[in-house]
Amino acid sequence: MPFVNTVLGPVDTADLGFTLSHEHVGTNAAGLRHTYPEIINRPALKEQAVAAFKDAYAEGVRTMIEVSTFDLGRDIELIQEVSRESGVQVIAATGNHLAVPRPFGEVSPDVIAAMYVREIKEGIEGTGIKAGIIKVASDRGGVTQPQENVLRAAALTHKQTGIPISTHTWSPDRVGDQQVRILEEEGVDLNRVYIGHSSDDTDMGYLLGLLAKGVWLGMDRYPGGRDPSTPNWEVRTEIVKKLIDEGHCGRIMLSHDYSVPKARYMPEEQEARRAANPDGFNFIGRYVLPRLKDLGATDQDIHTMMVDNPRRFLEGN
Repeated sequence: MPFVNTVLGPVDTADLGFTLSHEHVGTNAAGLRHTYPEIINRPALKEQAVAAFKDAYAEGVRTMIEVSTFDLGRDIELIQEVSRESGVQVIAATGNHLAVPRPFGEVSPDVIAAMYVREIKEGIEGTGIKAGIIKVASDRGGVTQPQENVLRAAALTHKQTGIPISTHTWSPDRVGDQQVRILEEEGVDLNRVYIGHSSDDTDMGYLLGLLAKGVWLGMDRYPGGRDPSTPNWEVRTEIVKKLIDEGHCGRIMLSHDYSVPKARYMPEEQEARRAANPDGFNFIGRYVLPRLKDLGATDQDIHTMMVDNPRRFLEGN
């Protein structure tokens, strides 16, 4: 049977269940926990994350794809502890976010790919915990040269390991199109590519164009609203329903891009994050899925997006 690496070891993809496709335990910056550990209250972060993951498990979440890379302050042993204590299966990421290390813009992609491959085949930071997803990122203004190097490294890593690729984008600038072009140049099977944050505007032409290329769409910034230029959760949900009506239910995944407030240092920022989404990892289950049903989505549509699609994406089917 197909399996995927989680932070607790390989899991049969048939056992993934209800899956959130783009989440975080906590995000910060590379090196902080090693060099300035006082800026991260690790015990409080762990306590809050375990509680949030347990709440998610109690409401049906069984797996999360945790896309924190090392430049997002990935703490792989903390992620493992949260998974073990909450019961939620967690798939960890190799790759890079937006803060690409300076040397990565100066070397050939195969040098970077070798390090990503090690995190998939041998484990992360000597822990033996193996990554199950490759994360890459580009944002406002498009793909920078260092980010292009990372994208090409991700493509090489995928071709060597079979592990799929998940991206961070800025959809108002149609950054997903740029990412797809680079990955196509590298010969990546676009069925193994998830274009994340695809619901930050309402351009159906952009979304349908991506789908025509054969990628998966991550509608994964619920509830939204922290950036006032982007749609609120109701509009995001209407776009999902439009895509379902266009026949694309089988290529969509939903998630929050959430991380628990204690990942930040200042109480004011923690409170702003809590207020932005007091439901945490349960917002989709509590609000989005019922709203989709009100709009006419079926139970099978929801099962397809939340159970079948993440499994098929990870399997390569």
